[in-house]
Parts: sequence; C-alpha cells; structure tokens
Amino acid sequence: MSARAQSIAACSEANLDGKWNVIIDWYGSGNAADIASNKQATGKDDFVEFSFDNSQTLAVPGDWNYQRDELKYYEGTVWYQRDFDYLPRRGKRAYLHFDGVSYRCEVYLNGKLLGGHEGSFTPFQFDVSGIIKRGKNLLVLKANNERREDAIPARKFDWWNYGGITRSVNLLTVPDEHIADYFIQLKKGSLTDLCGWVQLSDKQYRQVRLEIPEAHIKKVLTTDSAGRAQIDLPAKLALWSPEQPKLYAVKLYAGNDTVTDLIGFRSIEVKGTQILLNKKPVFLRGISFHEEMPQRAARAYSEADSRTLLTWAKELGCNFVRLAHYPQNPQTVKLAEQMGLMMWEEIPVWQGIQFSNPQILSKANNMLHEMIERDKNRCGIIIWSLSNETAPGPDRNATLTQMAKDARAMDDTRLISSAFDHFKYSGNQILIDDPLSESLDVLAANKYMGWYAKWPAGPGNVVWKSTFNKPLIISEFGAEALYGNHGAKDTASLWTEEYQEQLYKDNLAMFKNIPFLQGVCPWILADFRSPGRMQAQYQQGWNRKGLLSDKGFKKKAWYVMHSFYQQKQQENKAK
Repeated sequence: MSARAQSIAACSEANLDGKWNVIIDWYGSGNAADIASNKQATGKDDFVEFSFDNSQTLAVPGDWNYQRDELKYYEGTVWYQRDFDYLPRRGKRAYLHFDGVSYRCEVYLNGKLLGGHEGSFTPFQFDVSGIIKRGKNLLVLKANNERREDAIPARKFDWWNYGGITRSVNLLTVPDEHIADYFIQLKKGSLTDLCGWVQLSDKQYRQVRLEIPEAHIKKVLTTDSAGRAQIDLPAKLALWSPEQPKLYAVKLYAGNDTVTDLIGFRSIEVKGTQILLNKKPVFLRGISFHEEMPQRAARAYSEADSRTLLTWAKELGCNFVRLAHYPQNPQTVKLAEQMGLMMWEEIPVWQGIQFSNPQILSKANNMLHEMIERDKNRCGIIIWSLSNETAPGPDRNATLTQMAKDARAMDDTRLISSAFDHFKYSGNQILIDDPLSESLDVLAANKYMGWYAKWPAGPGNVVWKSTFNKPLIISEFGAEALYGNHGAKDTASLWTEEYQEQLYKDNLAMFKNIPFLQGVCPWILADFRSPGRMQAQYQQGWNRKGLLSDKGFKKKAWYVMHSFYQQKQQENKAK
C-alpha cells in the first residue's frame, strides 16, 4: 500500500463503484478457479453450479447485511464480480486500489489470483500492469467476514459485523517512474519548520520539486540512491486549528508525475499534564462514533453519510472526535479535517486479543502500519491509539510498548494513546497505575461510573489520582437509554432518558475534580447495532448509549453535553 492512494483523483483511471454481480457461498463450497474465471458450461453434460450469469447484485461500496434481508446476520463468503474496460498507454502502470473490504478477501483479475488482504478498515492495492489487458477485464473478489479467534477484532466485539466491499474501488494509473509515497508535516515541536520525505518508485538519484504556492514555497530536492528525498526547510504558514482549519495545496513533481494534496500544518504535543495545540493548551471536547448510519442500520459509506455524522459532532459543540474502534473511511478523515475537528484514530485491537499469539501480533502491527501510512499527512489526526480496553499483563504490556515505539518511528509528530479500563480503588479514590501508561503520551480512561461501576462516593467527592505526570482523556463514559422512555432519574429507572441525563450530570461533577483532565469523549454519538445487545424491552440488537437515537433524535443527555461544551468553549476564548 502506498500513500499515493491519498491522491486518487489525480491518477484514477476509473472508479469501479456501482452494482457488482454476487454469489452467496453459504457453505463456502465454491471452487476458486472456476468462480474466478466465471467458468461457463461448454456442453449439455458440463455442469456449472456457481455462475455470475443472471446473478443477484449488491451495491459497492456497501455492506451486504443491509442490502438483503436474508444476509442481515450472515457471516461467511460472498463472491463479487464485475467487468471493466481498459486502454493500455505506453509508460503507464496500473493498480487496483481498495479502500476497505470486510474482513478478509482474495482478489482475482482475468482468472489470476492477485493476492489477499486481512482487516476491514485499511486500504490495499495490487500492481496489475502485467495482467490487465486491452478491452474487457474480469475482476472477481472473494469476501469473508467470519469472526475468528485469530482475527482483529476477535470473535466477540460490541458492534455489527458488516461484511462486503464497504468502501470504494478504483483503477489507478501512474507513470512507470512515479512518486510512490510522501510525508509532509511540521517538525515535532516547531511552528515554522517543515519536515518529511518523498519516496520515488525507482531507486535512483533524481530531482523532485516541492511547491506550496500559497506559502510561496518552491524547493528542488534530490533523492538518494534509494529514491528518497528528505524535506527540512523553514516555512511561514497559517496554522491549522479547529477555529481556522487552514489547508494548503501541496504539489510534488518528479519526471512526468505530479501529485497534489491538501495538507494542513499544526503542532501537537504534551507538556506535563497539558495538551498543546500550536503551543497553546487545548481541552478536547469530544465524541465517539461508529462508521454507521443508524437511520439505515448500515455501514456509512458515502460523503453524505460522513457529513451527517460530523455535522452532528459539530452541532454538539465538539472540536474532537474519536473514530471508534478502527480507521474510518478516508473521506470521513478528510472531511473532519476540513470542518476543523481533531481526531483520535485507532486500530481494532479490542478487549480479548491473544497477545501471546505471534500471528495476531503480526496482524496488529500490519494494521497499525497501514493506518499510519494512509493518514500520516492528515493534520487533523492528533492521536494514534494502539488498543481499547485490553487487560494489563506481561504479553500485552510488552506488545503495546513495542507498538508505541513502532508508531513513533513511523511518525513522531503525533501523540500516542491507548484506552484502558483497569483501575485501583481506595475509599473515594480512583487510581491510574496501568504500566502501559509509561509508553503513552496521553492517558485515556473508559469509565462508566453509575452504569457498569458503582460510585465509591458522591460524584463531586470522587478523587482521581495518577502515578504519571501526563494528561488524561476520559475516552468513554455514559449509560443506555431508549429514546422516549421516561421516568425518574434514580437507579430504579434504568434505561430512561432521565437516568442517562442525571448520570451525565454526575460524571461532569466528578470531572471538575480531575486537575489533569484535558478532554472528555462520551460513548457515543448515536445508538448503534450490536448483536450482543439483546435486552428484549430496550435494546433489541442496539447499544442504546447514544446521545442520539437510532433515528437521529436528541436524548436529554445531549443537551447536558452541549451546555458543558459551550461552557468549555467560552472558557477557552477567555484565556
């Protein structure tokens, strides 16, 4: 996977979204060689059971669970097929690029296996220059979303297991010798120095031109014998912030190749228990959300879907979103950046991961690398997260510590975090002492006081302590409430909007007594589907912790957070 895919519009030969023919392989008995070549019967005695001729269709991008009632809970294999035309051009290479397929897949072109990919939420691509042909080409993809213990996430997770080609597919063309990758951001700790690199596909000395016209930057770089040119130069730039989400057109030229990307520049760092954006303290007014449109009960896939989710976050008063629990659609990331939202992006290392299994660790590291590789030029992302709610232990601690080192080696301009939910109690005190904290820049606590955890004292008397001089984000808190279900605000009325509303007020009272708290992120923006949430009266397959209902209606707790964020925003302006 190359970061060149960030600039698909500049090199796209064809967008392959639309209606694809499909075969539902209920028992996984389809023969790959026959299906990949769309084998046809050649005589009256030739028997072909699996064929795309006159088959059903599914929309790409999109999940199969939403599109067909019989596939609502389906976990298994679906074969996708479509044809496309191609006109070869001298001096050009062709790539098939997939933004996301859930969960594992194999890709075939003209009957030949190109390769596979595992992981629902990161992109991948194949060089098809030697396989693609003039005229009509046959593209077949085998997608499988079966949950397994050796997958990430593993068998049990608290969201819907959507399957299929859930993000866009593109045929890309680039010059034989092209810009393969690039990384351009502000140097760590600086407001005036650009750093980064440009990587060419051919490993030889060559000149690369970097231009940022609006900033009056024109710089000729020279690659080394590995085809890489380093970037290190002063720049006078308007810094990106939620109040002014400034993006610059950045252009790279090498030979016959040109890449243009919209990039913002900002500094993010920690100083003691503060988070500093552009050298100034910032409080993260956050919200988490899944890549799901609750009104459709489907995976979000379009720009309109992304805009709806992000507009809800802005309306709540957020300057920060937690993209839970996986890298979300690249258009969501880009749009959030344009709208002035800082982002936390994480890989789906969620709860019961087997940290002693080398195979799983290899998959986790690959997902981390693919996430950072895809989004390293997106300045709106300020935090890379390694995991969510994993239990402390020697294997887990060693693994995530090494992953933190790997993430910093790839990108030292952002902060590293990991959400945890293991704490010690003493009287009215809650103590943060997870040893992984040593390897993190920002601590993140998932704590459902008043829902999964009992209050050790009155909310205003609960005291948080930390053995680490680092900032804390309350990365999850909340309670479930069914929209329109009303009652008293005490514990006798669980599942009511009033209880959820009071629980939010109680948590905000507790937050006032955490001096090292630098952000809060309620769980969650909107109700979302989860097969593990089957309380018959209130859940019915939905996690009801949303501030919005499954129809997008505001619950009472929404207004509590909206008021709190307005107050925080005014406090920030007064500084």
